[in-house]
Amino acid sequence: MNNLRNSVRLIGFLGAAPELKEISKTKKLAKLSLATSDSYRNDKGERVEDTQWHNLVLWDKQADVAVKYLDKGSEIAIEGKLVTRNYSDKDGIKRYYTEILVNELLMLGKK
Repeated sequence: MNNLRNSVRLIGFLGAAPELKEISKTKKLAKLSLATSDSYRNDKGERVEDTQWHNLVLWDKQADVAVKYLDKGSEIAIEGKLVTRNYSDKDGIKRYYTEILVNELLMLGKK
């Protein structure tokens, strides 16, 4: 059961092309936004689609692969863990930012 602690698995579509940042000569970081959708019927019987957006972070070789092969609309499956950071905005208010640190990436859909 230890593997279940702080574990996230998602399948969805990218909202934009990956953004690559070179932290140093040996460190690279890619940021992606992943959309997951769920649908249900409301009280009137109408189909309602609910889309959630997730912020993903990939490092080094995974970042290179993402930038090379993924684009807006690409379908992917990921496994990772939740990471929450905090910062103070310009007004001094403490803000929180949650993202998924990706351990495994699987490209789905058409080649």
